Amino acid sequence: MKVALVGDIGGTNARFALWRDNALHAVQVFPTADYTSPEQAIGVYLAAQGLAKGEVAAVCLAVAGPVSGDEFRFTNSHWRLSRKAFCANLQVEHLLLINDFTAMALGMTRLQPDEVRNVCAGTPDTTRPAVVIGPGTGLGVGTLLGLGEQRWLALPGEGGHVDLPVGSAREAAIRQAIALDTGHVSAETVLSGGGLLRLYHAICALDGHAPHAGHAGPDHRCGVARRPGGAGGDRAVLPLSGAGGRQQCADPGRAWRGVHRGRGDSALCRAVPAQRLCREFCRQGLHERLP
Repeated sequence: MKVALVGDIGGTNARFALWRDNALHAVQVFPTADYTSPEQAIGVYLAAQGLAKGEVAAVCLAVAGPVSGDEFRFTNSHWRLSRKAFCANLQVEHLLLINDFTAMALGMTRLQPDEVRNVCAGTPDTTRPAVVIGPGTGLGVGTLLGLGEQRWLALPGEGGHVDLPVGSAREAAIRQAIALDTGHVSAETVLSGGGLLRLYHAICALDGHAPHAGHAGPDHRCGVARRPGGAGGDRAVLPLSGAGGRQQCADPGRAWRGVHRGRGDSALCRAVPAQRLCREFCRQGLHERLP
C-alpha cells in the first residue's frame, strides 16, 4: 500500500514525515545547507525508511515563499523546485505545494483551549479573522478566515516583508542604524534568526558598546520582546479582525503543533512578558479604541 509524504521546508531546515492511517510517522529534520535540492533530501529520507522511488503516491510540501507556476524558489534558501522535474525524479503521482504559513494558519484550527495564551483582557470573537506570525530564518505571516460549519479559508501572504513598525524615538534610531546596512528595513529584517544579531549590533553601535559573542544586554532583549507585539498588532488591523479578534493570541509553538504534533512550547512566547506583548499589540493609534 502506497503512503503519502508530507514536509515543511524553511530556510534552515526541512522536516519530512510519512502520512499513514491519519497520523504522522518517522518525522526527521534535514538541514537545507547539506543538500543541493529537495529531491536529494527526500531521496535520502525515503531510503532511510526503506522506501524506493515510486512507493510514495502523493507529496504535500509546505514551503517558505509565494507559490505559483511550475518553478518554486525558496525565499531564504538556495533550493529550487520544479513541480514537473520533482514528480519525474521521485516518481510521484501527485505533488501539492502550499505556502508554509497557509499550513500554519490551518494548523490553528486544531488548537485546544489550553493551547491558547491570552495576552489582553476581553472575550475573543472567534468569527473574526485570525492571524498567525512565526519568526524563524524569515518571518512568516498567514491569515485564517472561518467560513462556518467547520470550513476554513487560509490566506497566504508575505506579511513579514512589510516595513518594521516603529513606536518611539529609540526604535526609530535603531531602525535607522539597521537601514544603513540593509536599506529597506522590513519586519523580517529584525524578527528572524539573522535579524536578532542585526538588532543587537545596531543597539551596540548606538550605545557605543563593542558586541560580545553570546551576549545580549537587557535593552536588546526588551526590544526583541516588543517587536512581535507591534508586528502582530499591525497584522491584526490589516484584515480588520477588530472587536475581540485582537485580544487572544495562539502560541506560535502550539499552532505549529497543529501541523506537527509533539513539538514543545515556543521559546519566544515563554520569553515575552504578556503585559508588554499586549501593550505593543494594541498600540495602533486611532484603532487602540477597538474593543
